[in-house]
Amino acid sequence: MNTGTIRTALFVPATRPERIPKALASGADAVIVDLEDAVAEPLKAQAREQLDSLLASDAQARVLVRINAAGHVQQAEDLKLCAARAGVIGVLLPKAESAAQVAVAAASGKPVWPIIESARGLAALGEIAAADGVERLSFGALDLGLDLGLASGTAAAERILDQARYGLLLQSRLAGLAAPLDSVFPDIKNLPGLARFAADARDMGFGGVLCIHPSQVAVVHETLMPSADELAWAQRVLSAGASGEGVFVVDGEMVDAPVIGRARRLLQRAGQAVP
Repeated sequence: MNTGTIRTALFVPATRPERIPKALASGADAVIVDLEDAVAEPLKAQAREQLDSLLASDAQARVLVRINAAGHVQQAEDLKLCAARAGVIGVLLPKAESAAQVAVAAASGKPVWPIIESARGLAALGEIAAADGVERLSFGALDLGLDLGLASGTAAAERILDQARYGLLLQSRLAGLAAPLDSVFPDIKNLPGLARFAADARDMGFGGVLCIHPSQVAVVHETLMPSADELAWAQRVLSAGASGEGVFVVDGEMVDAPVIGRARRLLQRAGQAVP
């Protein structure tokens, strides 16, 4: 599992511990074991114990954990587990609404990924992003849409959610965070739709996408990978820029500092060395 560049973060329910090794082998850049939405209330303590047992038995496993939200009776125990296990490399804080809530999660000693899922969270986005311990942001489009009264799946709802996406991008940049992750794409069988969704996330500047099924991982990775033509263009730009000229022409188009920056970013996204 790659904990540097995160293009895909795959959820797996803590109630299905046998799926965790499969998720780790799926090719996803990160695996998120879910103690929150995917676990019914009567099963939360048992799910946490199952995760603890798996991490105790597999010293190589590295996962993030979505804990229960602030105010939930199980959150403190979730955080104790996260703090105690080296295999937990990050904490997802659902329904994040304040820097104070982030501080509680960060006390575990693990990087925090706040998930914005409410109007209050969106309004406090700046302070959440700037809070100590935050590594990257994400958001839950379904929960946020419900809280805002949006008609899920409509073009009108997406126009509002795109404003939330802009907020995540802006505050991530201002706080110096890793690129945020876009929300889940819930239609598991609609892989062409997922590819379009991931392409939009890529073009907006998101680092990747939250995933809910292993079949989504390869589609997102392929979509986020620059094309051969884009990589060839980037190489031509950087080769021409090696002369040290501030402004020059490649393929008939003017190239200056922002264009060089885009070329570098394309190569970095492909995992290639940047001259």
